[in-house]
Amino acid sequence: MRSVNGVPGLVAERAGEVTAVASFEIADDRVTRIWVVRNPEKLRPWALDG
Repeated sequence: MRSVNGVPGLVAERAGEVTAVASFEIADDRVTRIWVVRNPEKLRPWALDG
């Protein structure tokens, strides 16, 4: 688990490349919203953050 845009999230990698980023909005210990990005152009910041 990593911080994604300041909230809990996951960074998925395959063969060393970031393939997706997901973040989770949580309220009262429950996930209320899931945000997923798979656009390679928008994944670059997380690839460099690793």
